[in-house]
Amino acid sequence: MANEEFDFVVVGGGSGGSVMAGRLSEDPGTSVCLLEAGGRGDSWAVKMPVGAVAMVPTRLNNWAFETVPQAGLNGRRGYQPRGKALGGSSAINVMIYTRGHRSDYDHWAALGNTGWSFDDVLPYFKKSEHNEHIVDAWHGNDGPLWVSQLRTDNPIHQHFIEAARQAGYPTTSDFNGEQQEGLGSYQVTQKNGERWSAARAYLMPHLGRRHNLQVETGAYAQRVIIEQGRAVAVEIRQGGNIRQVRARREVILAAGAFQSPQLLMLSGIGDGEDLRKHGIALQHHLPGVGKNLQDHPDFVFGYKSDNLDTFGISLGGSARMIKEMQRYRKERRGMLTSNFAECGGFLKTHPELPAPNLQLHLVVARVENHARTLHMGHGISCHVCLLRPKSIGDVRLQSKNPQDAPLIDPKFLDHPQDLEDLLEGFKLTRKLMNTPALAAYAKQDALTADVHSDDEIRAVLRARVDTVYHPVGSCKMGVDPLAVVDPALRVYGVQGLRVVDASIMPTLIGGNTNAPTIMIAEKAVDLIHAG
Repeated sequence: MANEEFDFVVVGGGSGGSVMAGRLSEDPGTSVCLLEAGGRGDSWAVKMPVGAVAMVPTRLNNWAFETVPQAGLNGRRGYQPRGKALGGSSAINVMIYTRGHRSDYDHWAALGNTGWSFDDVLPYFKKSEHNEHIVDAWHGNDGPLWVSQLRTDNPIHQHFIEAARQAGYPTTSDFNGEQQEGLGSYQVTQKNGERWSAARAYLMPHLGRRHNLQVETGAYAQRVIIEQGRAVAVEIRQGGNIRQVRARREVILAAGAFQSPQLLMLSGIGDGEDLRKHGIALQHHLPGVGKNLQDHPDFVFGYKSDNLDTFGISLGGSARMIKEMQRYRKERRGMLTSNFAECGGFLKTHPELPAPNLQLHLVVARVENHARTLHMGHGISCHVCLLRPKSIGDVRLQSKNPQDAPLIDPKFLDHPQDLEDLLEGFKLTRKLMNTPALAAYAKQDALTADVHSDDEIRAVLRARVDTVYHPVGSCKMGVDPLAVVDPALRVYGVQGLRVVDASIMPTLIGGNTNAPTIMIAEKAVDLIHAG
């Protein structure tokens, strides 16, 4: 590394870090170094949308974490894939563009986070967004993050919308407009049939062009160096060497909901008693670090199918894929542009609720165990997740060795109300999947055909629920004793240190978390410029 000192050092090249590095380096007088533990995030597996099936179940561009045993899930360990490449989890996710509900952000503001109401954050969503299809007051059309309709041309979309009508559920063509409730087809972060990760949006156009932007891959952050109460450097391990990269102005942690709190604790920032147990010298006692972990618990229905518009393993499916490969090369359309979770939406378990508390993801493949368990033949799946669970977990250190994964405990279904709300979600989703409109796809219920009573549903939920990949909250923003960062995202008690990723969310938002994380980073840039 030619220059070991920069104005800003950003740790983590995911959705938050890519935005921070790209936006801060717009000023030619400001130098930025981005540190990413993974690779460049520009392989075929990342660019081709269906490549997600090669990454989510494996360690390709993926940290592939596990949780500690979950008491609410019969002692099972959950699986927690997290992106490990430029783009972070936006390089391996299913590319769904949703923002959550207006009330989510108004709630943040009501908790004391001035400047984070929906009206405050909407301009940052719009600033980031380049929506190809929707032009109205709710959307942006000039931002770097391309958002488009799916290009799969799959007839299941119309069947799904008709199924919603048959089940008596509302439909919508825009989950990010005036009202969120309803079912329909998702918009995705794609451009011309290719994945448009945060790195492709904010970072890659500037690599080699901006001399004030340096990006280091394979750079594992070990700790933040604190001198006289100020963050001044990041210690990294890269290619067998350990060295420091110094920051004149700020160190910005964007390592995600698991690794940002881990890095703070490794640096001596956290609960003093816990850190002493691991032999880590205390720099600042901040008991909320790693607390307040929240995630969407999720159940997946699985159905066998003989419809070749779905993915699967068969002779007919293989012949179809050969044609689809040719189509993708020529047109960038068809099945290889699929994000798998092509349809879905937001429902309420009870009509009087102020916002939807369930989200559905209809997957054009039979997915079991995060696509790690394969089946012959074709199928479809439908996820149902609980958007505002009451269970709250934590992230702790396994040891003071930075190479050891953190201990992740979402405490899924720990609060009894979560199980009851998911039970209602199970019934609503089954009603949808049993409609005549989906009969051509859902030929045989492979998992829950014999599940009928409420107790049987509770049992299958405990046996099969896991994450839908939306961990947040472990470095929460706020003004209470367990807050880790203030409303300007500055770490309490340490100068020159911010956290800018999903870990700062004080509460879960009602939707997929990629677009909100990008919004958070867009706003953080203005907070930094404001001083």
